[in-house]
Amino acid sequence: MMNHSGGKPYRCDQCKMGFSDSYALKIHMRTHSGEKPYKCDQCMKGFSPKGSLNRHMMNRSGEKPYKCDQCAKHYSHSYTLTMHMRTHTGEKPYSCDHCKKRFARHGNLNVHMRTHSGEKPYKCDQCTKRFSQTSHLKSHMMTHSGEMPYKCDQCTKRFSRTSHLKIHLRTHSGEKPYRCDQCTKCFSRKSHLKIHMRTHYGEKPYKCDQCTKCFSQNGTLKIHMRTHSGEKPYRCDQCPKRFSRGRALSHLKRHMMTHSGEMPYKCDQCTKRFSRTSSLKTHMRTHSGEKPYRCDQCPKCFSLKDHLKTHMRTHSGEKPYKCDQCTKRFSHGCNLKNHLRTHSGEMPYKCHQCTKRFSRTSSLKTHMRTHSGEKPYRCDQCTKCFSLNGSLKIHLRTHSGEKPYTCDQCTKCFSLKGRLKIHLRTHSGVKPYKCDQCTMRFSVKGNLKIHTRTHTGEKPYRCDQCPKGFSLKVHCNASYSDPSNLSVHMLKHTGNGGRPGVLCGKVIPNNANMIVHMRTHSGEKPYKCDQCTKCFSRTSHLKRHMRTHSEEKPYKCDQCTKRFIRTDYLKIHMRIHTGEKPCVCLQCKASYSDPSALRVHMLKHTLARGNGTL
Repeated sequence: MMNHSGGKPYRCDQCKMGFSDSYALKIHMRTHSGEKPYKCDQCMKGFSPKGSLNRHMMNRSGEKPYKCDQCAKHYSHSYTLTMHMRTHTGEKPYSCDHCKKRFARHGNLNVHMRTHSGEKPYKCDQCTKRFSQTSHLKSHMMTHSGEMPYKCDQCTKRFSRTSHLKIHLRTHSGEKPYRCDQCTKCFSRKSHLKIHMRTHYGEKPYKCDQCTKCFSQNGTLKIHMRTHSGEKPYRCDQCPKRFSRGRALSHLKRHMMTHSGEMPYKCDQCTKRFSRTSSLKTHMRTHSGEKPYRCDQCPKCFSLKDHLKTHMRTHSGEKPYKCDQCTKRFSHGCNLKNHLRTHSGEMPYKCHQCTKRFSRTSSLKTHMRTHSGEKPYRCDQCTKCFSLNGSLKIHLRTHSGEKPYTCDQCTKCFSLKGRLKIHLRTHSGVKPYKCDQCTMRFSVKGNLKIHTRTHTGEKPYRCDQCPKGFSLKVHCNASYSDPSNLSVHMLKHTGNGGRPGVLCGKVIPNNANMIVHMRTHSGEKPYKCDQCTKCFSRTSHLKRHMRTHSEEKPYKCDQCTKRFIRTDYLKIHMRIHTGEKPCVCLQCKASYSDPSALRVHMLKHTLARGNGTL
């Protein structure tokens, strides 16, 4: 019975489809039961509706009485001709009520509706897979049978579907019919264009359920999941290494080139060759100077995306690489690798000119300069050169007077962190270096080394004018009566009669002070102010002078609000509060708190002796 109201009261009890009459439901039920009661008497094929058998019989007879008046095609059924005519008119009378899609055939609409309902009525009898279309089931069955009836006529490849063969033929013809409307790229497959479009829209529909990463392709997500599972299904057949990727553009394929030595990609500007196109592309930037990856937080640019990513950690402070043997963390994987060698003691890099070994290639490179004598880092303010950039940086502080390391227990500053560390031992009293032959301890390792010579009798420094040997060459704390000091002994040969501390009548207590004192005779003033023309013989004098420019007054009186740029000025000022007057005139016993006041007073006596007036 036909329903005239347009309703579909007859509903399938195995799926959600409805029908307007009982006969249509009866025919539909055969898709679930597999029943095909109408048999062809010539080929034994079965059909569920009788109309399908009738069409089949006309196909076998070859009769095609229905001709298209717009092209040369003929058809055996008027219905088939009607469907064909819609390819010329573009008519699509069947509309999906769930989305905006339209179809030229009712059957195509029915198949499409299954994408909304999720219905998959066609089941494989050899596995659990189900399909929404018979054609998909038929293609799938070939995966069980291994049948590949469609052969490429240009190579030996075979395919289970005509559509796969058609796509494959484009690899021979170079045809790429699917063009991106936002850039110039073209693709041989519609699916590849669809995936590419996500790069423009930023769409990444495939999300990892173990981390926050998202991907534009399901295959890429699948590969990413191996980073969590640790799965590496692709094994090299020449070594034990395994990889998470195996096919085209794969890790395994690239790795195999390390065995074959194959480097098919050549730079056209130099002789270098590469096993990857990406490596060649990156290398070309060394010629062009291109740095396409720019930091959005500072002006730096990088030639590699990975270098930018690593650099960004200097802004974020991120240190994702943690040592499993201590609490240290690192922003670079290579830094963690180097650090782990401090635990293992591994030193894989050996100097081929001596027996020394190093944990880093950079340390070996620096060491090699001790053999070659190379000093590539030159001071632009004097003639000195250095083998290390760090050494040049430290040296430049002798010109600038910079002392960035300040003691938090006194006012002293140091140009080297190591010197501050040693100085702090004068406050703490720590003397970590103990002599193993007596009870003496030292705060500086070098002092222990010198002291040990008193036990061994070692005298490595020989006088080139007599047979004597000495345990010290020059030592900044050595007295000039010290018989172990070679520099003291040499002055006996120069005519100072063994009294090097007596120069121009002034007694100099040690070698360091003598060097500074000699500048009063030579007039040398190596420390120059960068804000005026003044020069100084000592860094401490330059530092003190700089306060006249900065107006810094670090020394404060604790009894009033006055501040001073020098400690001696504060000391003199304090006498105003204490009433102390240590500066005494030897002629009249008058006393003063300030030496300058005494000097003015002494002029009175001088003028009185000369009968002058003040």
